[in-house]
Amino acid sequence: MTGKRWLVHAVFLYLLPLIVAYNGWSVSTAVLLVLLTLLWRWLVTMSGILKPAKVPDLELETISASHYVEKVRWAMDRLGLEYKERQVGGTLGVFFLGRTVPQLKIRTGAVRSVIGNSPEILRYLWGAYGTAAGDKAKFLEPTAARVELEKKLDRYGVDLQVWVYYHILGDRDLALHAWGRDNPAIPQWQRWALIALFPVQRFLIRKAFRITDAHYAKAVEHIETTMALIEKQLADGRTTILAGQESDYVDITFAALSGLWLQPAGYGNGVADAVRIDPASASLSMRSDIDRWSSNYPLGVALIKRLYAEERAG
Repeated sequence: MTGKRWLVHAVFLYLLPLIVAYNGWSVSTAVLLVLLTLLWRWLVTMSGILKPAKVPDLELETISASHYVEKVRWAMDRLGLEYKERQVGGTLGVFFLGRTVPQLKIRTGAVRSVIGNSPEILRYLWGAYGTAAGDKAKFLEPTAARVELEKKLDRYGVDLQVWVYYHILGDRDLALHAWGRDNPAIPQWQRWALIALFPVQRFLIRKAFRITDAHYAKAVEHIETTMALIEKQLADGRTTILAGQESDYVDITFAALSGLWLQPAGYGNGVADAVRIDPASASLSMRSDIDRWSSNYPLGVALIKRLYAEERAG
């Protein structure tokens, strides 16, 4: 079933009380309109079964700059999957539609399923392609050690959200750029909405992520604890975090999430170029954090840059 058919139905449903009130129609007429609307809803449902909308088998809904999106995008690219990426503007989806990214939409016949959250999406990819793709999918196998480390890294990703919002929310142009104002892949109306609703979104983000000096300091402490853990793991000369012969999804997770602050060449594999933050435009405090982490955790930074150079910069 297509979103456009449901959108038209939903808009009419919202307008229905206004139409009845404006025309001064009777209760019996209003009841008839409700019955016709229910019939319309049934017809939309049947149309989705008898004539399904032409949608991609795999569609990834994203914010191009999101580090969690990059985690999923990278895994799908490594699997060699054909998929369509649909980019949306900034935090419009989460605050006004209650919809987070990434979201993977899978079409099987007339049925379209939706999976959210990067760990759940990776588990689906392993289940769906672990056998069919053979050795190519082994990097996705959710071993106990990988799952445990992934949880820590995903928490690191949340702390990085606090970190980046702390630094960019005070700079309207920088925040709007990072959310996709200058990204032609995002529908024009969403880019206008980003500009118009910026004060509202800034307020909501500050409340939702508790963007304060104290919370920022705590987030930085957690980030550096995670970076130190990875640095310790790599100190024995291993080339992957868990000492596997080849990089797996936790290496990709670490590189993708860290790409938010390091902004290595190839971040987003070309999809996020229009939202990249030029270090020269970042605040002094933001650049100070980046320089400190680059200096204090050279092994982790080297791993991130190597993975991007090998898999994302081409």
